[in-house]
Parts: sequence; structure tokens; C-alpha cells
Amino acid sequence: MKTRMIRINDEITRVTADVIRSELSDPRIGSVVSVMGAETTSDLKYCKIRISIFGGEDQQKETMEGLTRAAGFIRRRIAETINLRQTPEITFIYDDSIEHGMRMRKLIDDVNK
Repeated sequence: MKTRMIRINDEITRVTADVIRSELSDPRIGSVVSVMGAETTSDLKYCKIRISIFGGEDQQKETMEGLTRAAGFIRRRIAETINLRQTPEITFIYDDSIEHGMRMRKLIDDVNK
């Protein structure tokens, strides 16, 4: 069962990244958006998709708004691509782990100098 959820999450991550990269035309969604992962509940009703956005705070806010508006379209594309009994409701969550890693790397470099 656990392996199945990992596969489903990986597939949702892949499909979402493909849709964002090639099918969305919303100008609010910047070109530097990374899908970091998906976390689906075991009953497949809900899915949190973690998104990393490179850019300023305004760009991040606009991109999250654009993705939230496109959630229905992305969910429909997931349903068409992945054969699941029911397609989960998706929610986008901002993930700042890349920025945090860059800050930590800079601090480590500063200490080493």
C-alpha cells in the first residue's frame, strides 16, 4: 500500500510539472516554477502539491494565485493521465526549501572565509 502511494504521488508530481511547463498560459505563472512533490491522503480525496518559485515576493504571490486558479484544469489533466478511481482535490503549498538551502549555503561559505 505504501509503495502505491509513493507511485501515485510521483506520478501526480510529474503530470503537474508537465502541465505547468507546457499547457498553462496564465501570465501570472512565472517560468521558474518547480514542483517539489505531492502528498496525497490515503483515501485519495486530497493532495497537497509543494511548489517552489524563484523570484521576488510579488512574483511568488502572483504565481500562487495563478496556480490556484488553474487547479481545476490541472486536476482534470491528472484525471486524464493517471488511472485512479477518484482524482484528489489539489491544493498548492509554497515550499521555500530551495531558498532556505541557498541561505544556509551562503552562511556556511561566509563562515569558511
